[in-house]
Order: sequence, then C-alpha cells, then structure tokens
Amino acid sequence: MAGDAGRRLSLNDWLGRDAVTVARALIGARLLVNGVGGTIVETEAYDPADPASHSFGGPRPRNTAMFGPVGRAYVYRIYGAHWCFNIVCDRTRPGSAVLIRALEPTDGLDVMAVRRGTDDLRRLCSGPGKLCQALAIDKALDHAPLDASPFALEPGSPPAGLAIGPRIGITKGAETPWRFGLKGSPFLSRPFRG
Repeated sequence: MAGDAGRRLSLNDWLGRDAVTVARALIGARLLVNGVGGTIVETEAYDPADPASHSFGGPRPRNTAMFGPVGRAYVYRIYGAHWCFNIVCDRTRPGSAVLIRALEPTDGLDVMAVRRGTDDLRRLCSGPGKLCQALAIDKALDHAPLDASPFALEPGSPPAGLAIGPRIGITKGAETPWRFGLKGSPFLSRPFRG
C-alpha cells in the first residue's frame, strides 16, 4: 500500500493512525465486499474522547469491535433498520473508528441495483445504510478483518479536492469538523455546507 510519502505501508500501518488522519486517507480508497463496491467518497471520524462516538464511556457489548485489532469491521444497526460500516483504526487509542458514509459505485453494479431496488448510480451507495444494503454488509461481518475475504480495501490516489465539515445525524459533538468527502462528488450522502 502506498503511504503519504510514497513508502509502502501495511494495512495495519495505514489504518493504525488516528481516526481523523485515516478518515481523510480513506477518501479515494477502493472498498469491495465479495467483489462488489467502489471508491470511498465520504467518511466520518470517531475516537474514544468524542461524545458522539459509540466508544465514549468505554467498551460495551455493542462496541467491542472498536476496541479490538486495527483493520477490523465495526458493524452496527441504526434506528433499528439500517446497518452502518466502520473501519477500526488507531492502534494508540483503542475505540477509534471511521464510518464509511458513501461510495462511488464501480464494481458489481447489477448486483447493487438488485439489492437496492434502483439502477440510479447516485442512490446505490450514497449513505451508510444504502452502502451496507448495496454491499450486503450486516452484523455477520462485525469484527471481520479487512485484509481477508470477503473484503478488499486498497488505498487510492489522494483526492483532487477534499470537502470538510461537521458530521451528520448526531447531537453530541455535532460541530466537530470530522466529516470528509471528495469535493464535487455526486455520490455523497449529502452536500457539504459552504
């Protein structure tokens, strides 16, 4: 894996950094699940000192993956209806993770269209719940290593433009600017303000 300075990084080194650095670095990366997926265009960072994080207050049965090894999936259900997929990061601060909010779909478009009930590319993976439905991510993949089947995660080229803003759908830490996106992408879950 190519690192920030062009050196080779293992998945563990790449994802072992702090959540904000990893959330930024994941923009432009490729994520596939059983060969279905695309390019990450939107992320949010969370760490254990963040009141909006599931890890705030320490380990509990629901969030144990966040306190496990770097490079694992943390999958949880929101509003009792939608799955959300996070990448566990930061080996120095257990409880850190990056929520993958949106992808530009590129691989397995027909499969995603069937799973989502639409062939509108912009609606396939433009939000955490849509993304999980399109890629068939559910609780069975919680704790799964991202360097093994069914996952494939590869860094991409740094984005030409990075949008930064507050995270979405939270009440605590709502103004913390830890949401990152590919500037101008039509595949974002929501446009960035300003």
